[in-house]
Amino acid sequence: MRESIEDSYRHRGMRRALLGKLREKGIHDERVLHAIGQIPRHIFFDAAFLEHAYQDKAFPIGEGQTISQPYTVARQTELLDVGPGMKTLEVGTGSGYQAWVLALLGAKVFSVERIPALYQKALHLFRRLPYAVQLHLGDGTLGWKSRAPFERILVTAGAPFVPDALLEQLSLGGKLVIPVGDDQQQRMIRLTKLAGNEIRKEEFEVYRFVPLKGKLGWNE
Repeated sequence: MRESIEDSYRHRGMRRALLGKLREKGIHDERVLHAIGQIPRHIFFDAAFLEHAYQDKAFPIGEGQTISQPYTVARQTELLDVGPGMKTLEVGTGSGYQAWVLALLGAKVFSVERIPALYQKALHLFRRLPYAVQLHLGDGTLGWKSRAPFERILVTAGAPFVPDALLEQLSLGGKLVIPVGDDQQQRMIRLTKLAGNEIRKEEFEVYRFVPLKGKLGWNE
């Protein structure tokens, strides 16, 4: 993960420019911006595509999946309102980029990935980083029952509905951020679990995610 001084300066400049774009688009949480500014996003890209690393767009990572657009990562993280020490479940590890952001914010991250090849890549990544991100290969729509409950849950793929299993694994006062809709577009939703199992629902912008597949998601 080491790079030359010249590359390091160039990538720092590109990250600063990206943060400027995120601020222009309305991201105001400086903790989130600082975390994104620390991550060398170019390590997720082949050398031939490095010019795309700090553009505000999603990019394919194989297996029909993408590394999310930086704005989307920032917005979801901002809505999640995660703090240091919070037990946080991420559904859809993907490249590991979002989990890295959460770890930099001090969350205790538990991340589930259903695709073996992506799981192995993420496992290799976090073995080289000083963050205690726990990874699990399995159906993320079912959550991670043996590690529940969670104070925060973040879903990084588009769901047809909110999986009951995730709500059940959310602690009292916990927040779940998930994009819900059809296979063309989804609305970002934040659910907060209140006393008496009451759920407060908030709706935000419309996005387009890869589908959340699994027993409580889209069919394989």
